[in-house]
Amino acid sequence: MSVKILVVDDEPDLEALVVQKFRRQIRAGTVTFLFARDGVDALATIAETPDLDMVVSDINMPRMDGLTLLGKLQEAETTLSTVIVSAYGDMANIRTAMNRGAFDFLTKPIDFADMETTIARTIRHIGVLREARRRQSEAERARTNLSRFFSPNLAERLAADPSGLDLGGCRREVASLFTDIAGFTTLVESLDPALLAELLNGYLGAMTEIVFAHDGTVAKIVGDAIHVLFGAPGDQPDHCDRAIACALALDEAAQAFRAGWRERGVAVGATRIGVHAGPAIVGNFGGGRFFDYTAYGDTINTAARLESANKPLGTRICVSAAAAGRATAFRGRPVGDLVLRGRSEALRAFEPLRPDASDTPLTSQYCDAFAKLEAGDPGALAAFAAIVGQRADDVLAGFHLRRLLNGATGTRIELG
Repeated sequence: MSVKILVVDDEPDLEALVVQKFRRQIRAGTVTFLFARDGVDALATIAETPDLDMVVSDINMPRMDGLTLLGKLQEAETTLSTVIVSAYGDMANIRTAMNRGAFDFLTKPIDFADMETTIARTIRHIGVLREARRRQSEAERARTNLSRFFSPNLAERLAADPSGLDLGGCRREVASLFTDIAGFTTLVESLDPALLAELLNGYLGAMTEIVFAHDGTVAKIVGDAIHVLFGAPGDQPDHCDRAIACALALDEAAQAFRAGWRERGVAVGATRIGVHAGPAIVGNFGGGRFFDYTAYGDTINTAARLESANKPLGTRICVSAAAAGRATAFRGRPVGDLVLRGRSEALRAFEPLRPDASDTPLTSQYCDAFAKLEAGDPGALAAFAAIVGQRADDVLAGFHLRRLLNGATGTRIELG
């Protein structure tokens, strides 16, 4: 470790004595000395030498004494370690110096063996401070990087213990959530770049804040699309509850966002959301230089396809039975048994509902109509028609009504 020391003293012979005493350390490059005649010169040298580590200062000097210099350094909140030099037995000045941040003291006449020991002790102290500052800087840099992906609480924990983000993957039970804005590509082509930047930054900022509020992990952002994980990298026994609650909160915020831009004459499409739960390989992939905490597996692919399924269904949120079944007191209504793109087996999906929307006569009506559909009861058509007659904007009831009118039966829905 190389240390740069400023010696502040008005004695003309001191510079030569110090250089002679520390000649081996100076030649080895472990220590560099600078010299100033008083506190005024010292402050100028300190301002010009940002990498200075230590100040060794006499007290009695012209223009500005050592105690005043210490006070100035204390006011400036510098990280310099200081050693004060005082007459033997002058405890009052030594006490004042220590109160002003001095690390140690020497007495005059200077014993150079004592000076060497004191400087060595101070250098060790500087080493400890440097290491502490290095760790703090690394932790702050880690928090800054991690805060792009993780909630503040989780980023704090991972910054303190980065082993959770070592390269490689592990199999975990997760809930995966995907979002996408309908018609966003077309919107991009019609907007001024500055307006697009304002819209997209505002949207992604609002969405990620909601994700972090639910302690979710942003695994990826591609354009307007967001992939979110719950249950990784930290354990979250309630990951399905968090994912579904997050989906509802994202939907509410996205609808408010659309309304705000509609008032400005910009038609932003609905945000579609898919949620699925199950095993996945999660971890930090991409090599030491590229941080990419993400997840792979059928659970992830299914969540993405559930997001896409909203388009033909007319819904905004689709939650799989796997996620709904693992949530506490899930509230929602069945969508149907979806055969997603590239699959042959059907997957039961639900539309989650907020408490105020789940306990209503129309929701009960819908569930009764769906039960008729599931049982093959011909009365299902009239039941869905009655719902649409009362509430024309119930897109899910309207979807089933159209299916039945076109001759479909049952709850199995083929999605290309």
